[in-house]
Amino acid sequence: MRKPTRALAALTATALLSVTLAAPAGAAPPGAAVGAPPGAEPRPQCPTPPPAPTTLPPLSDAKLSAAIAALPDDEVTGALARVRGSAGSWQGTAGVADLRTERPVPANGRFRIGSMTKVFTAVVALQLTAEGRLDLDQSVQHYLPGLLPPDYEPIKVRHVLTYTSGINGASVPHKDPDWFFAHRYDHWESGSQLDLTRPLAFKPGSKQRYGNADYWLAGLLIEKVTGHSWAREVTDRVIRPLRLTGTSAPGDDPRIHGPHAHGYEAVETPDGTRWVDVTLANPSLQWSAAAIVSTAEDLDRLMVALFTGRLVPAPQLELMFTVPDVYVFDGDDDPANDRCADYGLGLARIQLGPVTVWGKSGDRPGYNNGMGATRDLSRRLVYSVNTIRMGGAQPLRAQRIIMATFS
Repeated sequence: MRKPTRALAALTATALLSVTLAAPAGAAPPGAAVGAPPGAEPRPQCPTPPPAPTTLPPLSDAKLSAAIAALPDDEVTGALARVRGSAGSWQGTAGVADLRTERPVPANGRFRIGSMTKVFTAVVALQLTAEGRLDLDQSVQHYLPGLLPPDYEPIKVRHVLTYTSGINGASVPHKDPDWFFAHRYDHWESGSQLDLTRPLAFKPGSKQRYGNADYWLAGLLIEKVTGHSWAREVTDRVIRPLRLTGTSAPGDDPRIHGPHAHGYEAVETPDGTRWVDVTLANPSLQWSAAAIVSTAEDLDRLMVALFTGRLVPAPQLELMFTVPDVYVFDGDDDPANDRCADYGLGLARIQLGPVTVWGKSGDRPGYNNGMGATRDLSRRLVYSVNTIRMGGAQPLRAQRIIMATFS
């Protein structure tokens, strides 16, 4: 396979992609505490994103085609991307869906969306909030008495949905190939993914730490409030009303039904590289945080419905575009390396030069994906690339697709 050029080295993968901007000489780095009195909790000094609307660059078919060209390579076997909006449209695929048959990647292919599932979960939680059934300022302990240890501080529902609860997930190396091959068909009971034997990582509401644990807890809250399974609520409230015909919350089903590209893992053996198909896997471990299967068309439809207020009323929707004024939890007390929070309620804010994009990324073994749009929906992107090494950084192919779309 071809070795990709190591371009875009200045780009870091967080959500879809975020760009680290250097501070002026002599200035504090972004996110550092400025003028905090001794002993006081330092507050973020975060740059304010440019006001919308932002002028978008012209959409270049040539750049987008080049972003997915020459596949497979040593990172990715296949890719699909879909760009829509009033500022231009494009769609393309590259590579192979099946290494054995060399069947091409289907444009309507389904894929494991991973953590983009969190957007679905956030939508359901905010609908319940709008209905008065879930209070963002009420505690998890109120809704789920006896679940959390008695020495835990009160955790508000909004802390859970903004990744600021401090709750811990089970230490499972689910993106390690050896663990995956041994446990890929295991069933996990809802809530068993949490580790409630450990103290909270930080005071609820004081830091932000992205991860699955908060959204597993959100799934439990949804089930408690509604009396129905998380999968049923997501299906009845989001998937069916929007007619997302390629989308499902699969429960324990290890298959991807319908057209799809296979995911693979490159395993080194004494006889050379062996390609192991990792498409089949029980998604119950990921559950309300990362289990859903979908398509580019369906995810684009989801973004349009969400951003235009068809899914969530305006007061609750605004929370998805509001990033808490806290630092990212980094495990140390050094304010010099503090970084400002990236996530609102379910959505991430990604700054690509002058363009602000709101969206979410997700990955599972064999799949790395993302969706994002400008707030006015004038440009929207959904992509999926089939990675060959699980648990790594965002592939260069994904970065190239993002940059070709928005910059």
